[in-house]
Amino acid sequence: MFKELLSAKYLAWHILIALALACIVAFSINAAELSAETEASIGNWIGIFGTLFINALKMIVVPLVFAAIAVGVAGMASQKSFGRIGGKTIALYLLTGIIAIFTGLALVNVIQPGNMQIENAQALVTGIEGADASDMAARVEGRSWWDLVQIIVRAVPPNIFDALTNNTGLLAIIFVAVVFGFFTTKLTGAVRETIDNLWQGMYDVTIAVTLWIIRFAPIGVFALVTVVLIQTGFDAFKPLAWFVVTVLAALIIHFFVWLPLMQVFLARVNPLKYYGKVVKAQLTAFSTASSSATLPVTIESAQEAGVSKRVSSFVLPLGATVNMDGTALYECVAVIFIAQIYSVVYGVDLTIVDQLLVVLLALVTSIGVAGVPAASLVAITLILLVLDLPAEWLAIILAVDRILDMCRTSTNVTSDLTIAAIVARSEGEELPEVRTA
Repeated sequence: MFKELLSAKYLAWHILIALALACIVAFSINAAELSAETEASIGNWIGIFGTLFINALKMIVVPLVFAAIAVGVAGMASQKSFGRIGGKTIALYLLTGIIAIFTGLALVNVIQPGNMQIENAQALVTGIEGADASDMAARVEGRSWWDLVQIIVRAVPPNIFDALTNNTGLLAIIFVAVVFGFFTTKLTGAVRETIDNLWQGMYDVTIAVTLWIIRFAPIGVFALVTVVLIQTGFDAFKPLAWFVVTVLAALIIHFFVWLPLMQVFLARVNPLKYYGKVVKAQLTAFSTASSSATLPVTIESAQEAGVSKRVSSFVLPLGATVNMDGTALYECVAVIFIAQIYSVVYGVDLTIVDQLLVVLLALVTSIGVAGVPAASLVAITLILLVLDLPAEWLAIILAVDRILDMCRTSTNVTSDLTIAAIVARSEGEELPEVRTA
């Protein structure tokens, strides 16, 4: 019985238990009022296991993305099929992104987390002086909208082998894999069979390695979440409580309302059954705060839910790079939250046109800025600069950014999985284990 409970089919429960233990351990350490050096030492030792888990996931990302895309594209028998699936995927990514942004926009205007007493607003602004502000300045120094244009340039790598050794260049890897996978379909005879077997063999090996890595997920989740909670503590949420509530409420609505409705009416699947099949990916995304690092688990979870390899191996790697619903929502809420504080301090409000501009910029940057270091921070900074708001005020939300990053990444991955199910059903796949009655 005990051995059965430790089996892989209960992995989602193992991860949930690890999350609960992480909260208990972090709370106990924070409550013990240890010295900063002792807390840092404990965090470093626990963090080793989290780093090993993240590194293992990142190790397999590049070969998995390349093999999965190549297999998926090669499996689309004609250019017409490839274009049809690609067009539907991009359109759905844009649709979910717009829905997410408007959800965040509505809630931040209703709750108005930045509309606080002027003394509190001035205290937050004063609090960004010093290390945090210097750190933000260093992160965004010299960055501009040209960085977004350069993402398109980097999508076509001058050196294929350099792209294949760069975890931050997933768009370039996807481009190369699409090209190779597509032109595999132009081959004939024994050569075509050999290349097909090569891509398939790479894919099968990477999936096997992925399944092995996933077995260590509870240990990695425990370490990653414990370290985050030790570093941020629970007191960091107090001055930013309403901002955190706004972001979480918007993410919850998108996660539990809009995406399930799309699953029911567009994919014709039961959300409870579907979420039950993909919960491993959702929890791994939460703990790693990285759509790319979670990708191996995302693909494996989608296929467990019945999404074919042909669809999942194309839609999900692309989504991990360009589909960032949670990030877009967060950018919108963060910018308007800072604008509300600015209004309290200086009496200057954002107009309706300004807010619509925020919506547009949040959508564009969430799609394109993923290849830029400090992605979401750079995106928010660029939007603040366009609105003539002080970019250094972004440091106000740094204390809670990491935990919110974990939540929005889980939303990003869930959106990818939702679109994978929709595309699969539109291509005639039945998804018998999760479909509605």
